[in-house]
Amino acid sequence: MAGVSAASSAAKIGSFLSKKPYAPPSWASHLSPAPSQTFSLGHFPTPIHKWNLPNLPNGTEVWIKRDDLSGMQLSGNKVRKLEFLMVDAVAQGADCVITVGGIQSNHCRATAVAAKYLNLDCYLILRTSKLLVDKDPGLVGNLLVERLVGAHIDLVSKEEYGKIGSVAKGLGYAMNTAEELKFVKDIAAATGIVLDPVYSGKAAYGMLKDMASKPAKWEGRKILFVHTGGLLGLYDKVDELSSLSGSWRRMDLEESVPRKDGTGKMF
Repeated sequence: MAGVSAASSAAKIGSFLSKKPYAPPSWASHLSPAPSQTFSLGHFPTPIHKWNLPNLPNGTEVWIKRDDLSGMQLSGNKVRKLEFLMVDAVAQGADCVITVGGIQSNHCRATAVAAKYLNLDCYLILRTSKLLVDKDPGLVGNLLVERLVGAHIDLVSKEEYGKIGSVAKGLGYAMNTAEELKFVKDIAAATGIVLDPVYSGKAAYGMLKDMASKPAKWEGRKILFVHTGGLLGLYDKVDELSSLSGSWRRMDLEESVPRKDGTGKMF
């Protein structure tokens, strides 16, 4: 048994970043052409656990699929598609990959990291405002990782980006109301789950808002919520979150303060 366990561990150690055969599930067997290989870029399967959200309707259970734990630099559900896209790029003899997205695109960050893992150059076309398109974009959030791994970054304005084929709806892509950001903070404080401000945060906000207004619709149901990652996008919201974040204080170490025995433990 020990020999089998050691062999299994060795296989797992060598599997990351390896090419492996892929057989589509039965429900996807009609795809043509169907992919035959993938690169192992993420840590799958990601865990599922009960999410103890506050103020749920009677009998409602919410479980959460943690694709935010698929990896650190490559975190989120973006890794799943990149496992197919990158193996195809390498098979075709590509020496670089090009992709487009918003200035804090999780997909672009994941692509930049995956490309470097596979010794490919990466070119990112990132959308920003007309006022910032000629300025250094800085080292905030996803941009920090992209620039650390050496991605080539080209900035375009929102108007120019629109010509590529993107149409923002609602308040706008990657833009948040104060209420949405407060929700992200409150859920983190209540459950320990940090949502991103672009996808999972807005989805959970809409879900709980609907539960509050139409509880009968949700009573007794079991929900699986998919957390698609994107934590680094919160770093672009520090100014808006500063007034909502937890308090701090300077520790009082005056000798005149009497010591009180308590149940706390210092690690």
